[in-house]
Amino acid sequence: MASAHNALRVFFILAVVCAVCTAKRTGANKEESAAAPGGAAGGSGGTFDISKLGATSDGKTDCTKAVQDAWTSACEATGSATVVIPKGDYLVGPLNFTGPCKGSNIAIQLDGNLLGSNDLDKYTASWIELSHVNNIGITGSGTLDGQGTAVYSKSKTDNVKAMPNTLVLFHVINATVAGIKLLNSKFFHINIDNSESITVKDVNITAPADVENTDGVHVGGSSKISILNSTIGTGDDCVSIGPGCNGVLVDSITCGPGQGISVGCLGRYKDEKDVSDITVRNCVLKNTTNGVRIKSYVDAESVLTASHLTFENIRMEEVANPIVIDQYFCPQKVCPGKRSNSSHVSVKDVTFRNITGTSSTPEAISLLCSETQPCSGVSLIDVNVEYAGKNNKTMAVCSNAKGTAKGSIEALACLV
Repeated sequence: MASAHNALRVFFILAVVCAVCTAKRTGANKEESAAAPGGAAGGSGGTFDISKLGATSDGKTDCTKAVQDAWTSACEATGSATVVIPKGDYLVGPLNFTGPCKGSNIAIQLDGNLLGSNDLDKYTASWIELSHVNNIGITGSGTLDGQGTAVYSKSKTDNVKAMPNTLVLFHVINATVAGIKLLNSKFFHINIDNSESITVKDVNITAPADVENTDGVHVGGSSKISILNSTIGTGDDCVSIGPGCNGVLVDSITCGPGQGISVGCLGRYKDEKDVSDITVRNCVLKNTTNGVRIKSYVDAESVLTASHLTFENIRMEEVANPIVIDQYFCPQKVCPGKRSNSSHVSVKDVTFRNITGTSSTPEAISLLCSETQPCSGVSLIDVNVEYAGKNNKTMAVCSNAKGTAKGSIEALACLV
């Protein structure tokens, strides 16, 4: 009996100890929850809602700190984390989403609208910059509104510093931008720089047709990039692919207004890297100043090669210059070096296949290559673009462009 009585006493004491420990843990959890409204303290993961961190959705109150705090907490979380931007209009200045982060991945759920501040003194670089981050997604039905219409006139004056890009991915690996809208950026809408394995899909990008440097998506120094199933209309290139890019796919883009889809400009700066394995396919270009274009500066500062470039299954609708290679590019007559008939940029192995539709000018093809660095391996296969006007014949202008033509309108077969 004594033995049984002692066992009951031990059991009772253990039960009391366990109850006390449970109460302490519960109290600690409540204190942590109270100290971390909206999940702002980080931890193993979770959701960080900017509306619970002080953001006001009136489109006038500065919400920069709330959004930045949400990012900081998500980046410090050790598990999967989500930054939530709920429906509403949120005015914000520059945002720096900088890593590396502790967790496995971060999602930014953009259901509301972020409005870019027009106080230009706040900006030192871009508006929203993701830097040194891996495994991140930006999705939702919301909008990144650069509010550029209020400052476009200022950007044309000589005393204004460079305008900020809307969304920059810098040294980012494995990211997706999907479903969102980008509106009226002060400069480029999306700038992908020195990044890898990036997908931009199902986005809608809009800016006025008469404002330059509002490129839809610009890619530079990056690899394994996909830009898919999107509608882009701006005052500059819908998509521009700069030096140092390889493995870029542009697929199912509706482009216009704007300056078309471009590789380049190449050779503007020293030490630029080669461009290779670029594919543009299944696109429609409407009323753009150019269609598909490869451009390099006169007397380029760098020696580089653009090769293995494919443009296929593309429909032109009233496009001014549907197919262009221009090794004499010199905007506003401002060129890196002295003008001459030479080029440091080599263009080779370029295929234009199944390009159809109409041109708004008689000159449907313009291949202007350097005498000292001719374009080589150019293929025109089933290229049938015709001038939409009256009393003028469709024509092509080719200079120092070597290759073959097959199945194309005879007037466009100007290769040597």
